[in-house]
Amino acid sequence: MGVPGRLIMMMMPITPKFVVHWVAKRYVAGPDLDSAIKVMRAMKSQGACFTLDVLGEEITSLAEAEFFVNEYHRALDAIVAEGMDANISLKPTAFGLLIDEEKAIENIEHITRIAAKNDIFVRLDMEDNRVTQSTIDIVTEMHERGHRNIGTVLQSRLFRTSDDIAHLSSKLGGNSDVRICKGIYLEPEDIAHTGYHEIVAATNQTVDELLDAGSYTAIATHDIPVINYSLTSLAERGMGPGIEDPRSNAGQARKGKGPGYEFQMLLGVRGNIRRKLSAQGHRTRVYIPYGGRWYEYSMRRLRENPDVAWHVAKSIIMPWTNRR
Repeated sequence: MGVPGRLIMMMMPITPKFVVHWVAKRYVAGPDLDSAIKVMRAMKSQGACFTLDVLGEEITSLAEAEFFVNEYHRALDAIVAEGMDANISLKPTAFGLLIDEEKAIENIEHITRIAAKNDIFVRLDMEDNRVTQSTIDIVTEMHERGHRNIGTVLQSRLFRTSDDIAHLSSKLGGNSDVRICKGIYLEPEDIAHTGYHEIVAATNQTVDELLDAGSYTAIATHDIPVINYSLTSLAERGMGPGIEDPRSNAGQARKGKGPGYEFQMLLGVRGNIRRKLSAQGHRTRVYIPYGGRWYEYSMRRLRENPDVAWHVAKSIIMPWTNRR
């Protein structure tokens, strides 16, 4: 992180909330579901599909989990009513994972079952290393209970990720569906890569591992080296736009999915690259976060990964860049 980023990090605790909001509006759809729907309507013509995420995690009581259960009900209803090509993303700790795991699983299964009725996919977001194993376990348990419309996220920076890919492939076969990303959580160096080039190399490796395992591979990255590597890896396996997934160990094609893979990006980041990939025929998905906890989300992400501060600094120093 450069000097501008460090200065922004020092200033954030005293920065007026409206300034943070001005920066955050590029990356967060808005405070409510209506805001998220408006963003999706506006971006629909760009050839993108979406993942809808209600902001909030690590609740302190199970009563708070009810808010997320109800809000995802509303989100699912809105996706169906609008005819949106969208799925949903859940944070397990928002459903009570660190308070009562059994209740959290009950809540997640409830939403997953409702989503399945409308062929909507559910993604369990991956949080920090405290819940890595339990998040993976929930996904495999949901599949054992007959819910095939659920997958998770793996973070390539973690040393354990290759083993997790092998585990999911062994348990779920071609039904394994993984979003692979670098991971925003700054984990200890004894369990994770910490250098940029190491993380990029690990991400490239895990993309290969997922493709070879027959998993549906959602490549969530804004890094040009990873995108270029992934495009080459796909071509080497005979995979690409308009081509039926040729992998013999892959699962059946599913509604709302690409031919064994897709590219995913955050709202407000690398829109030009996403549009280019879409124009080339690749399935591209935009992660749409929304909710009243946008301020906590923005500040938490800055604390967890100071590199994000550079984007904040850039938005303030060069305000014309603060658009999607």
